Amino acid sequence: MSSRCHSLLLLLCATACFGADGRILRVCADPDNMPFSNRNAEGFENRLAELVAHELGARVEYAWWPEKLGFVRKSLNAGLCDVVMGVPSTIENAAPTRPYYRSTYVFVSRAQGVASLNEPRLRSMKIGMPMVGDDYAPPSHALARLGLAGNVVGFSGYDNRAIADAVSSGAVDVAVMWGPFAGWYGKGLDVRPVTPAAFLGVPFTFEISMAVRKQDTELRAELDRAIGAKCGAIQKLLDEYRVPREGRNTCESSLESPSVALH
Repeated sequence: MSSRCHSLLLLLCATACFGADGRILRVCADPDNMPFSNRNAEGFENRLAELVAHELGARVEYAWWPEKLGFVRKSLNAGLCDVVMGVPSTIENAAPTRPYYRSTYVFVSRAQGVASLNEPRLRSMKIGMPMVGDDYAPPSHALARLGLAGNVVGFSGYDNRAIADAVSSGAVDVAVMWGPFAGWYGKGLDVRPVTPAAFLGVPFTFEISMAVRKQDTELRAELDRAIGAKCGAIQKLLDEYRVPREGRNTCESSLESPSVALH
């Protein structure tokens, strides 16, 4: 191979890997899923992507895909991008990074201050709950085992604003929502973690990581380092979006004693 051909191949490789204007971090994200992401880059995962990309010396490009069932399989694992910014740390069909926060399902109410699944008041309340397809969010299984299935009012899991609005209007007495949605849509409402953190074998608290394809071990290591380096900035970002979480420094190697932070 001539030196000229060799140089041309190196240039083509550099362009494919880093783009004509430098390195590119391709991110799969939902175009309409606040507070996580939208096309205007207003979500905290949009801003997190920019933060991490800067640490990697890259710029962000998005592949937009609705975050519904099969999201990781149809986007990340289909080669549309290099990373997804928020997945459960226990994900099996991708390689998760170190977690950068731990959030929880929460009770959202007007003023009752419901916090525990053991509270007798729940027996006389309408309980709003997100649904995906024919299934409810995980806390519904605990409610069913407590004999409260008849109290549950289902809402689309893709319209969390409607759940919070139902609490505000009195259409339901209390709702159970995933923490980041409750923090964003539940402004002015009482937001408290569901306790206990696990009930009758059903967990309500989950660690959240970024995810890459399983073979992308180098990128995963880079993201792990970036998360560690920017841990403080990440926590401030989560504070800004009022994300309820347990463990203030999940992204650090040594964790503080778990304590719920609601902002």
